Amino acid sequence: MSKIYSKGSATDGVWSGNVLLDSISSQNIGILQPNSTVSYVQPEYEAGAMAWRLQNAQTLFVSAYGFSALAGQNEKVFLDRPVRVSPNDILTVFPMPKDVSTITNSLAWVETTKGVELFRSTTGDNVSGEMKTAVNTQTLGDSFFNSTLTGITVQCADDAQLDRIEIIDNMGGVVMTIQGGYRGATASSRSNYYNITCSGLSVPIGKGFKLNIVTVNP
Repeated sequence: MSKIYSKGSATDGVWSGNVLLDSISSQNIGILQPNSTVSYVQPEYEAGAMAWRLQNAQTLFVSAYGFSALAGQNEKVFLDRPVRVSPNDILTVFPMPKDVSTITNSLAWVETTKGVELFRSTTGDNVSGEMKTAVNTQTLGDSFFNSTLTGITVQCADDAQLDRIEIIDNMGGVVMTIQGGYRGATASSRSNYYNITCSGLSVPIGKGFKLNIVTVNP
C-alpha cells in the first residue's frame, strides 16, 4: 500500500517537532504501518531545501534518509535497500528556507565508517564556507575523527548552483575537490533531489578536517 505523510507547517533548521503524520488518520508511520516494508518514497517540500529520515524514536537508529524535491518535481526514489518499519519509527524532516539574493542554504548527508550525519551551511556567493553538523554544529573532523569518508550527497536550496565541495585538512590544505551543478528544472540539472552525490569515496578524516562548500545563487 501507499500512504501520504505530511506536516502542515514545519519549523526551519530543526528535526525536533517536525514529525510527519498520515494525511487521513494523523498517526505516525510506526503506529500505522508497523512491520511493513518501505521500498520507495516521493518526498517534497514547498520551497527551499529539505532532508528527511526514518528514525526509531526510542533507540534513535536511522534506518533510511535522503532529500526532498520541490513540490511538482518529485518522482519515485527507490531506497538502496527495502526498510522494515518498526512500531517505534517516526518520519521527521529538516527544512531550510529558500535563499535570498547572494545567500545559499545547503544541506549534506555525510556518510562515513562511523555512520551518517546531516550537515548544513549558509554561504555567500563564491565564498568557501564550512558545513557543520545540523544538530550540534560540529566540524567534519570533530564529528567523524579517525573514520573514513565514504560518501557525500549535497542539496542546495532552489535554483542555487553548487560550484564545488572541498575537504580541508587541519593545515588548510585541500585534500579533495569535487565539482557540483544545478538541480531541478534547469537545463544543466543533475537531479531533482541533489546537486551532487558521491559514493565509493575512501578519505581518512583527521582532527581539524573541514567540509567546505562553494555556491552561487543566481
